[in-house]
Amino acid sequence: MLLQAHSPRGLGSLLLMCALGLYLALVASISLGPMDISFSDSMRALLPKQSFLPSELAPHIEVIIRQVRLPRTLLAIAIGAILALCGTVMQSLFRNPLADPGIIGVSAGASLGAALSIVLFGSLAQHYPEVLLFATVPVCAFIGGALTTVLVYRLGSGPNGTSVTMMLLAGVALSALAGAGLGLLNYYADDQALRDLSLWTMGSLAGASWPGLALAYASLLVLGVLFYRHAKSLNALLLGEAEARHLGVNVQSLKRFCILLTAAGVGICVALSGMIGFVGLIVPHLGRMLCGPNHQRLLPLAALLGALLLLLADMGARTLIAPLDMPVGIVTAILGAPFFIVLLIKQRGRIS
Repeated sequence: MLLQAHSPRGLGSLLLMCALGLYLALVASISLGPMDISFSDSMRALLPKQSFLPSELAPHIEVIIRQVRLPRTLLAIAIGAILALCGTVMQSLFRNPLADPGIIGVSAGASLGAALSIVLFGSLAQHYPEVLLFATVPVCAFIGGALTTVLVYRLGSGPNGTSVTMMLLAGVALSALAGAGLGLLNYYADDQALRDLSLWTMGSLAGASWPGLALAYASLLVLGVLFYRHAKSLNALLLGEAEARHLGVNVQSLKRFCILLTAAGVGICVALSGMIGFVGLIVPHLGRMLCGPNHQRLLPLAALLGALLLLLADMGARTLIAPLDMPVGIVTAILGAPFFIVLLIKQRGRIS
């Protein structure tokens, strides 16, 4: 399978298998939850009301399926795909397998910006929730994520290239600084904002809504197209910056462009679902194991794998301790932390 995946036919089969797995997970996600709703009732609730049904469904079943489970499932797919794409591109830009929006502090910076927006403009959301969803929170999260990304890159770069150690230490320092800022906001926030921040910082898909889905899928489409258009340049960058320049790649322009796109993607994810870590770390490694480092193959596969991983994690978050709803960020941390430790041990001899 590993050898076949490098051929177009093998890649097509692999993408088809991942798409089929994602479809099955989507159907299962709609059917599973704290409230026991049969599979047939779950599927019937998705049909238009004009459709012929042998018997009418209870109104609460339609509400749960259409307004709770379906938006949450679709949001998990979009957020997982965006985080996986951003993680794949970030590992290519830094040219090391330990780069991840959460580990190097980008998610923390975006979270601080979004939390600041929630506290400052929380009262505005009571009257104009769309303004908070589409304007203030995503913009502030983008600014926070972009500033953090630039700082990590500057601190981790030197005359001899990018130092993994410096990058990780910079990420730790900036994450600690963002954590202090979040703590200060929690101290000054009112009761409602404090409750929102507490759940939001753990990462949750429970607040999925149709306007949020529109933003998420529009962002996924734009990021996917723009990243794929630069797939060959990202391939050249894997050889080294000097080699990429000899191949005609404007390295600095490519880095600035991808850093801004990554910060925008992470900022939108943080604004919609809070801090969800390790998806952008795990998925690129799985993708490279299956299809190799070619970004023309890796990017679409990573999007599918990221969507599938986060959807499965959210299904576990909803069912493991039902009827309680565990934040999905806790599940991804449980999965990702051991994975990161294993990667760190393997990279121990290479870190400079």
